[in-house]
Amino acid sequence: MEAVFGDNSCIDSWMRLVREVRRSFPGLETEESLAEHKQTVLKFMGKQQALCVMDKETVAGVLLFSRSRNMICCLAVDPAHRRRGLASTLLRKALDELDRSREITVTTFRETDEKGIAPRALYRKFGFQEGELTEEFGYPNQIFVLYPDIGSMPNAILESDERNKRCRESNRNQQKEGH
Repeated sequence: MEAVFGDNSCIDSWMRLVREVRRSFPGLETEESLAEHKQTVLKFMGKQQALCVMDKETVAGVLLFSRSRNMICCLAVDPAHRRRGLASTLLRKALDELDRSREITVTTFRETDEKGIAPRALYRKFGFQEGELTEEFGYPNQIFVLYPDIGSMPNAILESDERNKRCRESNRNQQKEGH
């Protein structure tokens, strides 16, 4: 299964999945909050920042990301489709869409929260590191950070760093020689 951009045609299936997993997502407890979330998903779909994995006509996994904030906003997989690599597929596609020369963040459950075991392992597998503790919707969370991938930085930046390194080495050598 592959991750694709979601569109209005899959919103009902998307929201069925959200209803199924909403106990794991603080802030989605009420019908009003679900209706607001649906509008958010539709906005993300309009900006091609909503990914899903389909199993025939059913949404099996979802991910929202923000290009402007360079962050993963929400990731969920239907319990019936877990342990099949769908979360990795979604995250890989989202990371391809984000700016790897900048920090990428995601907020997830804290280490002591049982709900955080699988997501924290997933984010670590992709190179994210634990960041500051925070709260969302009154629930304790932790920010995870994927630091910039030097290999994706523009060549001019890399060349400048290399020149600076050579300059520092030259200065050290001159100091050793007594210049």
